Amino acid sequence: MSETVSTTIPARMTAIAIMRAGGPEVLGPAMIETPRPATGEVLIKVAAAGVNRPDVMQRQGLYPPPPGAPSTPGLEIAGTVVAVGDGVDPAMLGTRQCALVSGGGYAEYCVAVAGHCLPVPDGVALTEAAAIPETLLTVWSNVFERAMADEGDWLLVHGGTSGIGTMAIKLANLFGLKIIVTCGSEEKCDAALRIGATHAINYKTADFVEEVKRLTGGRGVDVVLDMISGDYVARNIACMAEDARHVTIAVQGGVEATIPMHKVLVKRLTLSGSTLRPRTDAFKTALVEEIAREVWPFVASGQLRPEIDATFPLEKIVDAHRRIDEGGHIGKIVLEVSA
Repeated sequence: MSETVSTTIPARMTAIAIMRAGGPEVLGPAMIETPRPATGEVLIKVAAAGVNRPDVMQRQGLYPPPPGAPSTPGLEIAGTVVAVGDGVDPAMLGTRQCALVSGGGYAEYCVAVAGHCLPVPDGVALTEAAAIPETLLTVWSNVFERAMADEGDWLLVHGGTSGIGTMAIKLANLFGLKIIVTCGSEEKCDAALRIGATHAINYKTADFVEEVKRLTGGRGVDVVLDMISGDYVARNIACMAEDARHVTIAVQGGVEATIPMHKVLVKRLTLSGSTLRPRTDAFKTALVEEIAREVWPFVASGQLRPEIDATFPLEKIVDAHRRIDEGGHIGKIVLEVSA
């Protein structure tokens, strides 16, 4: 293995380790060996890293990293390329990139597959760029690829002010979808509407099934992006129009669901699901290439920006995870790692 290096890279670095399964307090700094890029990889000096729900699940011992991935958390980063492995264009050295990574993002340096990187446009802060890859790739691959959402479709998303929810709202606006989101408070409903949701339903004070039927004139929605699963699946199906598509990306409400198959048959529904982290490098590279063509021009033009709730320095990782655990955040939480 050989690499091309643009700057002096320390042998060891600070990263956030999970000391044991548990709450935010189990996270803490550790000195570990600085990774080196293998063939097809780049080493990024991390300026910022996004905090995501899968990081929380990994911290809790519920979502182990896939084979070969770093044991330290962090699935998306932004920073400067300081080394490239064999087979990578040396022109990437010194460039600002954001990337989807399989782990290890909560650190001073992180390795990324070159094909999983997107160039950070001028005018986009690295703290903003770090909040984009995981939610953008997740929403695009599930709503627009798997569920084949098209202009004019109705989309239902639960957790409308989460990182996934806010990205879904923004993409829906860019691509001509009408989006209904559910939220747990009037404050969050107001925020979702401000961000661009067509409608926002407070699921604590209203039956979202009845509200979706009312808002769509009894027709129902064309696509459901489901992060809850459990008993929400049957309720989602009750919200769906004929030939609609239901994609599950998380199981926050439980791993088992009772499905009214007669409704699936009569409405000709499609039920699907996916998770991004264990997909192959080739799949992720193809997905990044599609996003570079179809979505990244909106980032470059300023039309697409992530909704950021708060930023925390890396050493305040416990506070960052407490924020996401409390559930009051609107948009993404970002760690600031280096200048």
